[in-house]
Amino acid sequence: MKNITALLMKELEKPEKFIMVALEPVTDMLFSGSTDPAAFVELKSIGLPPEKTSGLSAAICTLLNKKLSLPADRIYIEFTDSPGDMFGWNKGTFKK
Repeated sequence: MKNITALLMKELEKPEKFIMVALEPVTDMLFSGSTDPAAFVELKSIGLPPEKTSGLSAAICTLLNKKLSLPADRIYIEFTDSPGDMFGWNKGTFKK
């Protein structure tokens, strides 16, 4: 989780205090008709530029391949650019 946090800090140019990573233990998945190991990644960020998603996809797939031996074609990533007022933190939101 520290590795993905460092990657996201770099790629999203955000401080560690605003990055949260959760890894769910083994979940039964059927992906492309196969139960071989796979990953579904959700990346939500305030102000996520669409032009960064391709590079993020490559970086995340490379890291998951290196750390978990998952092939890139067994990884789906859902990117969401969330409005600041839809994220709560510290008794408020990130609405500007």
